[in-house]
Amino acid sequence: MMAEEAKWYVVHTYSGYENKVKSNLEKTVENRHLEDLIKEIKVPTETVIEVGSDNKSKEVERKIFPGYVIVKMIMTDESWYAVRNIRGCTGFVGPSSKPVPLTDEEVKKLGVEKRSVEVSYSPGDTVNIIGGPLEGFIGTVEEMDIDKNRARVIVSMFGRETPVDIELDQAVPM
Repeated sequence: MMAEEAKWYVVHTYSGYENKVKSNLEKTVENRHLEDLIKEIKVPTETVIEVGSDNKSKEVERKIFPGYVIVKMIMTDESWYAVRNIRGCTGFVGPSSKPVPLTDEEVKKLGVEKRSVEVSYSPGDTVNIIGGPLEGFIGTVEEMDIDKNRARVIVSMFGRETPVDIELDQAVPM
C-alpha cells in the first residue's frame, strides 16, 4: 500500500475531552479498519502526589498537555478525515490546518515512545563515557533510573569527585 512511515501528530481537543477523543478515535479506527494508518493514540499523563487540605497525600494522574492528544499515524486524506471529524477534536496542530509531524527530538522529549535501553553495567561498576559533553571520561556508576533512561556517574574532574547525570546509552562498562 504505502511505504510511508507513521509519524506522531498533535491533535487539539476541547479541554477535558482528551480521553473521550482518544476512545472515540480508537472506535473509529476499529470500525473503519484504519489500523494500518492510525497506529497509536496517547493522552500524555504524569503521576503526581497532591497534598489535600486534610494533609493527606494521594497519587493523582494529571494530563501533561490539557487539550491535546498525540496520534501516531500515516497521514492520508482518509486518516486526516477520520481524526478531524472526531467529536471534540478541533484540528491538528500546524499552520492553516496543515498537520506538522513532531520531530524525533520532540517525541523523545515528550516521552511518548518508551525506548528501552539495555545496559551491561550496574551501580558500583566503572564505566567509560562514550557520548555527550563528558565523552572520554571514566567514572563509577552511583545510581541508575531505568524508567528515566538516566545514570548518575561519579567522575574525577580537576581532582574532585563530581556526580554527573548521563543517559544510559552514553556509557559502557570498562
